[in-house]
Amino acid sequence: MDVRPATQGRAAAGRVALLAVLLLVCCRAAPERVRYAIPEELGRGSLVGPLARDLGLSPADLPARQLRIVSGDEKQYFTLGDDNTNLLVNERIDREGICGALSPCVLSLEAVVENPFNIFHVSVTIQDINDNAPQFDREFIAIEMIESTPPGARFPLGSGRDPDIGANSLHNYQLTPNPLFTLVVRESPDGTKQPELVLEKSLDREKQRNHYLILTAVDGGDPARSGTTQIKINVTDANDNPPVFTKEIYKVRLLENVPEGSLAFQVKATDGDEGTNAEITYSFSDIANSARQLFTLDSRTGDVTVTGPLDYEEGKYYEASVEGKDGGGLSAHAKVHIDILDVNDNAPTISVLPILNPIPEDSVPSTVIAVINVRDRDSGDNGEVNCNIEGDLPFRLEPSSENTYKLIIASTLDRERVSAYNMTITATDGGSPALSSRAALVLEVSDVNDNAPVFEEAAYSAYVAENNAAGAPVLRVRARDADAGANGRVSYWLAGGSAGAAPYVSVEARSGAVYAQRSFDYEQCREFAVAVRAQDGGAPARSSTATVRVFVLDRNDNAPRVLWPAGGAGAGAGAGAAPAPAPFEVVPRSAEAGYLVAKVVAVDADAGRNAWLSYELVQAPEPALFRVGLHSGEVRTARAVSERDAAKQRLVAVVKDHGQPALSATATLHVVLAESLQEALPELSERAAGADSPAELQFYLVLALALLSALFLLSVALAVLARVRRAGPPAVLRCLGAQRFSVAGAAFPADFCEGTLPYSYNLCVAPGRAVAEGAWLPPPLPSLAAEELLGAEPCGKRSPTSSAGAGEPPADAEAPQVCKPAQSLSLSLS
Repeated sequence: MDVRPATQGRAAAGRVALLAVLLLVCCRAAPERVRYAIPEELGRGSLVGPLARDLGLSPADLPARQLRIVSGDEKQYFTLGDDNTNLLVNERIDREGICGALSPCVLSLEAVVENPFNIFHVSVTIQDINDNAPQFDREFIAIEMIESTPPGARFPLGSGRDPDIGANSLHNYQLTPNPLFTLVVRESPDGTKQPELVLEKSLDREKQRNHYLILTAVDGGDPARSGTTQIKINVTDANDNPPVFTKEIYKVRLLENVPEGSLAFQVKATDGDEGTNAEITYSFSDIANSARQLFTLDSRTGDVTVTGPLDYEEGKYYEASVEGKDGGGLSAHAKVHIDILDVNDNAPTISVLPILNPIPEDSVPSTVIAVINVRDRDSGDNGEVNCNIEGDLPFRLEPSSENTYKLIIASTLDRERVSAYNMTITATDGGSPALSSRAALVLEVSDVNDNAPVFEEAAYSAYVAENNAAGAPVLRVRARDADAGANGRVSYWLAGGSAGAAPYVSVEARSGAVYAQRSFDYEQCREFAVAVRAQDGGAPARSSTATVRVFVLDRNDNAPRVLWPAGGAGAGAGAGAAPAPAPFEVVPRSAEAGYLVAKVVAVDADAGRNAWLSYELVQAPEPALFRVGLHSGEVRTARAVSERDAAKQRLVAVVKDHGQPALSATATLHVVLAESLQEALPELSERAAGADSPAELQFYLVLALALLSALFLLSVALAVLARVRRAGPPAVLRCLGAQRFSVAGAAFPADFCEGTLPYSYNLCVAPGRAVAEGAWLPPPLPSLAAEELLGAEPCGKRSPTSSAGAGEPPADAEAPQVCKPAQSLSLSLS
């Protein structure tokens, strides 16, 4: 159908629109052509025509039909407006630059619509406007005339050229008035107008040697344009025989692949004169600049040589005028017509317009996914193009028009098997030899969500040392999804776990990295488990779950803690508060080697090697007097106590674990060497007198008062007991023998052994001795001699201290002994 933007009546426009609609409805299956005509030199954005309306598309249909245009030209001269309804000019259109002298000048393109798919062929005729003025190849034309030239002689002048066509082309020539010369315009067989200068009167060189004229070329446009050239006529002496060319018109046919430097043709002229008047010089008298760059004329031989590349697609035809001039100034002219013959030197070009990419894997066969446009600048068989797809692919090409193919799906697609197709489209022309070109097209197959994420491991284990920094990475879980795009994009989160495990860790949604939310403490939590869920981004989403079990590893972060003696404990790193005063232990001077003084009790909250404790005595006034058990912590005498040993001993023991690095704590123990409490009291008093704290002084005063009160009550009880004994000994005392004390030295029960808490000791005393039982922890009372506690002689016998010296055994050594569990009595003074 023809649609031209011309001023027509409304009735005529309505009939044309109705006809267009009927053609679109009735002839949908056949390719349709829409024609427009526009003048050249329209600006960018100028309206060509209402393409959507002419195709029968309403504004409501445009979004679904997806109208677009495809052009096989290198330059995109046309485009669609923003609303996809009107065809607009995309860039400047110069008819002379596109088509030259060819008429009509038509640009073709295809309009593609979908739902349903169809292709419409659109042709735009470019109308010429008078935008070029006629021009001459030379600004000056020099003519030599012999004075004997008879009136009526004609001299061809250079033709003017006008790129415009039709009425806008060159129309006429004009010459400035001169009594000797007139202008005659002769039309050649090919339709061009050739101006000729006619001599009206005889020349007289002696009167005027030179004549000057102006030749004007006028076109037929409105308004008319014109161009001029100057003519200089030089009058010479007589030469009665002009040259004569062998042909009036030379017709030459050249292949476009003729190499440069080749002889194209030869012109030849003869002259009946002799001497210099017969010497002919050849030159181009009228030739276009484009032809002048391609051909060179030898002035002596008349040989025309190819000096530039010939291209059929750039120029199919050239015309020139050759002048042959003898030595006397006479000349002759001949026409040369050069036809360029096409050879197959241009490979086809391929333009691809994707319609559907990526392609859903559930697309049905026969779905159009792209439009292929092929062009070949050659002509004839050289321009006939065949298009095909390389390889065995589930696609095929279906011809749509002369130069257009539809790429459609030939069989079902499966993205999991093949996710993308690298397609090569080959276009081959019909030349000999044939030329071809290839275009690569990558078609991706879009996915549907049919695969759930799969973890690399069903269960993960991580080992993290305690005291880690909050936010430290624990491990990374990874799940893979065979789907693509959002269907294969996996995100992670916690989906549960063991009780209380949620606050310990978090998971990064994108990477699957599990981070610690807080610092772990082995002593509080040794292991926990969480469930991590991986979910893809499909709709509906698919997910899977993996278990992450975190094991907390112990570090040596707890120093040993001394339980006893509590007053002398100090951590290796230092304590914030001043320690309580160390307790006193009273050791008799009669103690032998191995006498148990006290036991350092310590614990470590760590585990494994970090909790293995060892004890070492690091400070003692008499290093050889005391030793401490390496693993038991028992402080014993290393040798017998002598009179030379200081009465007061300060022992410092260090407790170390086996961690890396090792941590330690210290325990301080004050030992008083004395046989009785009365003997030890001066030492204790000195200790009390040297106390700096008023609170400690008050404590010891109260303790002393309590002891005095206890001694008083004990004295009263003993006095009552003595009076009872005079009346007769109680039955409980009759069983006792005469010996009241065991032999000197410490006696240990058979079941004694070194060990850790809990522990006990057996104290053996002679019959008739009463020993008060005191607790080992909290700090015990100081050890006292039985006679100091009784204050009287049991069973009517004197105390050994009245008759035996210090360290001597009792007189009655064979008396039976009663053994009962007891713990050392100690007194803590400050």
